[in-house]
Amino acid sequence: MTKRIFRSICLVAIAVFLASVTLFCCVLYDYFGNVQQNGLKTQTELAARGVEAVGAEYFEGLFPKGYRISWIDSDGNVLYDSEAETSEMENHLERAEIEEALESGYGESSRYSVTLMERTLYSAKRLSDGTVIRLSVAQSTLLTLLLGMMQPIAIIMVIAVVISFWLAHRLSKNITAPLNELDLDDPLNNEGYDELSPLLRRIDVQQRQIRRQEDELRQKQEEFEAVTENMAEGIILLNVKGVILGINRAASSLFGATRDCIGKHILSVDRNIEISELLSEIKEGIQKEKIIDRNGRRYQFSISPVSEDNDISGAVLLMLDVTEKERAEQMRREFTANVSHELKTPLHTIAGCAELLENDMVRGEDVPRFYAQIRRESRRMISLVEDIIRLSHLDEGAAGMKREKVDLFMLAEETVRLLSDEAKSAGIDISVEGESAEIEGIPQLLESIVYNLTDNAIKYNRRGGTVKVTVGCTAKSVRLCVKDSGIGIPQEFCERVFERFYRVDKSRSKELGGTGLGLSIVKHAANLHDAKIELQSREGEGTSVTVLFPKEECV
Repeated sequence: MTKRIFRSICLVAIAVFLASVTLFCCVLYDYFGNVQQNGLKTQTELAARGVEAVGAEYFEGLFPKGYRISWIDSDGNVLYDSEAETSEMENHLERAEIEEALESGYGESSRYSVTLMERTLYSAKRLSDGTVIRLSVAQSTLLTLLLGMMQPIAIIMVIAVVISFWLAHRLSKNITAPLNELDLDDPLNNEGYDELSPLLRRIDVQQRQIRRQEDELRQKQEEFEAVTENMAEGIILLNVKGVILGINRAASSLFGATRDCIGKHILSVDRNIEISELLSEIKEGIQKEKIIDRNGRRYQFSISPVSEDNDISGAVLLMLDVTEKERAEQMRREFTANVSHELKTPLHTIAGCAELLENDMVRGEDVPRFYAQIRRESRRMISLVEDIIRLSHLDEGAAGMKREKVDLFMLAEETVRLLSDEAKSAGIDISVEGESAEIEGIPQLLESIVYNLTDNAIKYNRRGGTVKVTVGCTAKSVRLCVKDSGIGIPQEFCERVFERFYRVDKSRSKELGGTGLGLSIVKHAANLHDAKIELQSREGEGTSVTVLFPKEECV
């Protein structure tokens, strides 16, 4: 704007200067023309008086500088001319100044010569004898005058241009200074041109609207970020070209990306061909899902187009970790199959025995054995159903069970006492040692932990083996350890023994009457008490299972 004002002032100043010079020259030219015409008239009067007094002798020795004198009779014939031969001159009767002088006594005129680029002024005076004395003088044209004054005009013009540039520079700065000093953050608190007041008021209104909209957008953005950043699911916002507009922490962690990836194409962050196939569905407005394996886990990638005015403007890519869901679904299917299998075997046994008894196909001395078989299978089914019910209750968070202080050492002593007969029958030496340790927990579940671990240690032991139950306190936990010298567990199966119905030696487990749910119950009960289970085992040397209950203070 300063440059435009500067150029405008300079152009106006130069235009005014040129117009002034032209007008001045025109006025000056006209003024001096009148002065020259008046002087010519005076000279004509003097020449007329001289000719009247002396006659033709007046012209002898007369060499007027700058003037041309002609003496013309009443018929228009030239009697004398100071510059040309009279015999060669044409008749002057029709000349305007001659006609006017013959009529009124004095006449004057001017004629322009294109060839000489000058104007000639004529002044004629009629004498008493009817002849006419005429004087003429050459007058330069305005263009000739300007050309003759070019040097001083050029000097004046250079000075004027320099002054104009300086003044234009100063004025443009002074004009734009109030504009440059405007405080647009506070438009109404400005002292400047009154003409700017409507504009400043409009800016103030718009700024308030913009600030209000910015606050609303910032609040919505903060709410959106607060929600998405704390989500376990990954979310990526994409435009229609697949460029990342937003990404939350979970998605960044999944792709190993940073916030710098915003503004880049998603394929520059991850070139997975399956993701590329999902992106191809954006422009078609199709919602699509795909299961993709990443980092050893399974994720459900779901892309949903975002429409605006019936046009696809972008998409939302949602990533859900379905590893546990699929694992739980697999476990559910396996659990259903295992339950069906576990129930089917004793039912077939019971049905077979009952059918034989019903048809009197059993010898009298074998009847008690068949009844005993039916009783054993029935008890096994009851035990299995009870364990299933107990697990279902634990899956629901043990709702309705009350927590209270339990001395884990006393609970271990009671369990060992209950299982002492079973251990004795199996030829197992069982013992408990340690110290009193109270924890806050659910008595029934704590009892099932100790009972199942001790019962397994007896069942999967060898004759002459040992089972030792130890309870103790550490700085931050209560420690329950059940250690046996039994058959042990192969290393590759240690992580799976806590799964439902999983048995390392299925034939031995069924022979011992196990349901395959005992360690699953232990795991769930421990989780409800925020306890940690550690299992150490070596095949043929025995097993040690340790449960660490968190506790601030031991008694």
